[in-house]
Amino acid sequence: MKAPTLLILVIWFNVQPSSCPHPAGRGRSSVDSALHCGVLRQCREPDSTRPHRAADPVHVGVYYESLCPDCINFLSGMLFPTWIMLHDIVSVTLVPYGNAQEKPYGQRYNFACQHGEQECLGNMIQTCLLNMTDMAFPIIFCMESSSNVTKAAKSCVDLFAPHLGWDPIIKCVNGDLGNQLMHQNALKTNALVPPHQFVPWVTVNGVHTEELQKEATSSLFTLVCRMFKGARTPACGGSQGGYKSSFPNE
Repeated sequence: MKAPTLLILVIWFNVQPSSCPHPAGRGRSSVDSALHCGVLRQCREPDSTRPHRAADPVHVGVYYESLCPDCINFLSGMLFPTWIMLHDIVSVTLVPYGNAQEKPYGQRYNFACQHGEQECLGNMIQTCLLNMTDMAFPIIFCMESSSNVTKAAKSCVDLFAPHLGWDPIIKCVNGDLGNQLMHQNALKTNALVPPHQFVPWVTVNGVHTEELQKEATSSLFTLVCRMFKGARTPACGGSQGGYKSSFPNE
């Protein structure tokens, strides 16, 4: 994770209520602490209790595959920290499929993935999670931040969504539901205009250009702040709450 991004996450965590039951340290990262200590709770609050933004959020779509090194770096080091900091002005859609290929097999589909069977499994687990829980993104971040994406899946679910359980996820992964959900990912990926040429393939408000891709993968935080049409949020340097950007030289 880049130092400026980590610094912002630490600052965000430090302004959370002191009653947080999951302090940083003792083996818990600042990101994990932030997740447990109010950031995700704020993300999930009803719109009526969140700061009013008189504009639609910036929508970021990410078409990726679970074992792609560039995808892992983008998801864990750029996308997720930006979502944590700018949760009230950005929405994220994840589509785990990437360069996979599908072939009809009776009423189902067989999938072949660029990085082999483990990537297909990782894609399928994440697809099922996205359909089953609003905690999918932190679970996927946890998976992608580990040294073994698929092996980490169960422990990441236990950490962020223990109520969900592992058995329903595996039932989805091996069943017709997961198969059909992955087919929908294939349709979405294959319908991209222009067609995707690599992964991660990023769209912003439904649009992909070379310039947007470059900016999204180098400084997504700055891009979202620039493209949001509403009142300037404190994290982007606005006056509310007195928070200023911690990126150097801004």
